[in-house]
Formats: sequence, C-alpha cells, structure tokens
Amino acid sequence: MVARSEPSNRGENKEPPDETGVDGHAAGAPAVATRGLSSLRPFHHRNYLLLWSGGMVSVIGSWMQTVAVGALVVSRTGSATWAVVIAAGGFLPIGLLSPIGGALADRIARRPALVAGNLLAGAVALAIALLVAAGRDSPVSLTLLVTLQGSVSALVGPFQQAILPDLVPASEFLAAVSLNSAQFNLGRVIGPALAGASIAAFGYPVAFVANAASFLAVVVALLFVQLSPPLGRVENTGLFASLRVGARAARSEPGCRAAISTIAVVALLASPFIALVPVMAHHLTKSGARGVASATGLLTTAQGLGAVAGAVAIPPLALRFGRGRVLTNSLVLLPGVLVLYGFAPSLSFAISALFLVGLVYIGVLSGLSTVVQLRAPAELRGRVLSLYLVALGVSYPIGSLVQGPLADSVGLAWTTAGTGILLAIALVLGRVLRPAAFHALTSPSPKEVPTPAIGAS
Repeated sequence: MVARSEPSNRGENKEPPDETGVDGHAAGAPAVATRGLSSLRPFHHRNYLLLWSGGMVSVIGSWMQTVAVGALVVSRTGSATWAVVIAAGGFLPIGLLSPIGGALADRIARRPALVAGNLLAGAVALAIALLVAAGRDSPVSLTLLVTLQGSVSALVGPFQQAILPDLVPASEFLAAVSLNSAQFNLGRVIGPALAGASIAAFGYPVAFVANAASFLAVVVALLFVQLSPPLGRVENTGLFASLRVGARAARSEPGCRAAISTIAVVALLASPFIALVPVMAHHLTKSGARGVASATGLLTTAQGLGAVAGAVAIPPLALRFGRGRVLTNSLVLLPGVLVLYGFAPSLSFAISALFLVGLVYIGVLSGLSTVVQLRAPAELRGRVLSLYLVALGVSYPIGSLVQGPLADSVGLAWTTAGTGILLAIALVLGRVLRPAAFHALTSPSPKEVPTPAIGAS
C-alpha cells in the first residue's frame, strides 16, 4: 500500500543524493555495485518498511476474501458471468471514484483519510462474513457488498499512491513500486493458501473474518508514520475545477498520457484473466465447491509467485538494461504468455503458465505506474495518479464483463488466447502509429537524471 519519491524536508527523512540513476547510469560509482540490492533499498526507510509490513497483512486478508468469494459464487452458480460480475463490482468503483479520491488526496490530510478508509473496509468485510454465515449469500448481495468495499478502496487508493514522496527518494521509485507489487503478489501467494486451508477446515466465513481483522494492521502502522501535508491544500478551487486541472496536467505530459492510454488497453484485453481464474479452476477440476476453492488458490498462488519473482528482478534489470527496455520487453511478452495460459490442457500446466503470466504482467504494471509517478507534477500527483487508476479501474471490469459471457459462449481457452492476440495487434499498431507515445513511455524523466557525487569531476 506504500510509495514515495523525493526526500521529505523532515530531518529524519533527509538523505544524501542518490548516485545511481534508475536507468542504470551511475555517477561516481559503478551501477553494478548496487545492482544486487537495488530491489530492496526502499526497506532502508523506516516509514516505508512500516507501511509495507502493515499493508502485507492487509493484502493477505484481501486475497483470502477474493479467493473465497470467487470460489463460492462459481461453485454455486457454475457461471463465468457471475465470476466477472463479482470482480467488476470490486474494481469498477476505482474507475468511477478515483478522481474524487485523487482530488481529495491533494487537498486534505492523508493519514486520517487512510485510517478511516481501512476501518470502513474492514467493517464491510465483517458484514460479508456475517451474511455468509447466515446463509444469505446470494450473488446479488455479495456483489453489492464487494462493490461497497471497492468504493472505499477507490477513494483511498490515490491517498496511498500519493504518499510515495514521504517514503523513498525519487531514484528508488521503480524499486518501491516493484516492492508494492511484490507485497500485493506475496499476498496472492499466502492469502489463497490460507483461504483454501481455512475454508476446507472451517468453511467460508472464516476467510472474510480474517480479512476484516487484517485492515487493523494498516491502521496500526499509520499511527507510527508522519506524512507531509498535500501541496494542493492551499487551492481555493472547487472539487470539480480541481479535477479539471489534474486532467489537463495528465493530458499535457506525454509520458503520463501514454502510460494512462497503455494501461487502459492492457486492462481491457489482458487483465480479465484475473477475474476468470476461478472459471479456469472450475473448468480444469470439475469438482465441488471446496475443490474449486483449492484449485483457485493454487492458480492464484502461481500468479503471485510469478509476480513476486518479477518484482524482485525488475529493478536490477532496469539498472542493467534501462527501465524503458524492461517495460518494452514486458509488453511484447505479455500476449504470448496469455495465449499459452489460455490453452492450458491441465491444472499443472495452467499453474506453470500462470506463473509466467504473473512475472510478465507485473513488469507491465510496475513500468507504467513508475512512468506516472516520475512524470506527474508533485502538486498534482494525487489527481494524475487517480486518472491512471480510472483507466485501469474502468477498462478491467468492462473487459471482464465482456470476456465472462464470451467464455460461457465460446469457451475460456479461445477467449483468453483471443484477447492475447488482440493485445499484440493493438501494441504493434500503437508502436507504428504513435512512435512519440512509445518514446515518452521508455525515455528517462528529468527525475531520473543522476545527481553528480560530491567531488566528482
């Protein structure tokens, strides 16, 4: 849940200039000397480590709920459509409400907002647990509660991303974003395993209770972290005028504009494979509710392991080959691994293929998110980041709502593989027709230019 860019003016956060550029250019020392540890450097900052650790607990709980609700709905309905409706309910609010959260993140104190948001999300998780325990867990009621929880996440998401400058210096943005991705995907590894075991032993409600309790870890971590006030608090403009200012800033900055456009395409065509994981589990196992939950957990864990491996490998690869080249290669590989996964003939093959999907997919997400973090104006960061979340939050559920019924009609294999092929075509057309946008995505930003070491000639 954490992030940061430039050192804070507070004494405890002041640090010497970083001597290694994100794209692998060093000033005064060879990049290879720090390449091995570059992935973990954000952990040297106390605030980042605290929030990352609290967020890790919360993410584990969230993945327990994700696996539980997906498996519960699919096992009872046997419908890919309901699987994607539930997923869309949790994600669509990000596309609709993130701009409001972004505007607020640039105007109001961030720590109280994050505390309140986590407490409210935990309360909704507890309500789901009670509903399931009472046997009133219809797909409609579950969708409504998941949507409410998604709405809370949408409002606090820009707050979480906008605090990056309070946690790590700009030269560690890519490493911090990658560690945040690793956090999310470690949760994807641990959470589904815990969900499968707890559901098998005690039933579905325990997974939702665990998620409700996990939000308290973030609240506790926030009590020990000091965050700087948002730079936009001095604005006297109204909320919607403030949103327009952020939209103009995102549109006028080529890198931000290209990253937002690219994530919209990727989320529309590629990301729905996440919502359809329970469907793949049901397709490959043909077993009862607990069997589907177990297979869903295995597949989700495989994707998480791949993503963690990718998150750890990305910063060293960026130091050696350049951030832009790592992002480019990830975009090139993503359609191919999706096709491989789509035609998986067995559960074991699907697990291996989904590991590769997770590894490559995290390279795309981390790379595009880093572009926005680096290029967004500091005083408008919350609003610009919220537009990135809008592109992701609208395109993913739309793609899921299209691909779910399509999978019911023509089969999951052709749906996943076909959208992978469409993604490849879209990326080639974008590279040929919009070369300037591609350059904006892959070229270093001014913040990545290394600061010369003191005394260096």
